Amino acid sequence: MEQDNDKTTRPAGPQPEDEIFLVDDDERFAGRLARAFEDRGFRVRKSHSYAEAIAELEREPAAWAVVDLRLGDRSGLELIRDFLRLCPEAQIVMLTGYGSITTAVDAGRLGAVNYIAKPADADMVLAAFTKNPPGEPGLSSPEYAPPSLARTEWEHINRVLADCGGNISEAARKLGLHRRTLQRKLKAFPPDS
Repeated sequence: MEQDNDKTTRPAGPQPEDEIFLVDDDERFAGRLARAFEDRGFRVRKSHSYAEAIAELEREPAAWAVVDLRLGDRSGLELIRDFLRLCPEAQIVMLTGYGSITTAVDAGRLGAVNYIAKPADADMVLAAFTKNPPGEPGLSSPEYAPPSLARTEWEHINRVLADCGGNISEAARKLGLHRRTLQRKLKAFPPDS
């Protein structure tokens, strides 16, 4: 019985000449990151929304992808879930400007191999692919320690604020807080754990 040794001889992570599928609603950032990947010898396909990415994947699958957490009308977490339904062998790194332990764990449970916060450059993204090569535990490893209540509260407040487009008054209403109370909480540094 012959075994397929291609997977064992191939280095972990994308290699020059591979294609990276980049999904980010910030077109300027996506353009800069795409040029940096191309300068390193990669081919790049880009999409700027959930719907555009799914349509592109239905036309042509992808093996390596970088997905932003916030895609305007949809979450990058939804895209990871649906991306892996269309391309089960794909390796995905989640990229976000709204880093939190909760979303990192969610991304790992959905199948992302790593999660990195913006600002990130091409070298950081490429390194993120190799930190958890296929077949090794990813972000959902059993060593996960739940965050403290203070950290969870801070992350929730920042997630609601981001969902409100940075509008403190709207976020305060949604959280059931007085605007000044919310402003005080936002001035505090994030708890360590």
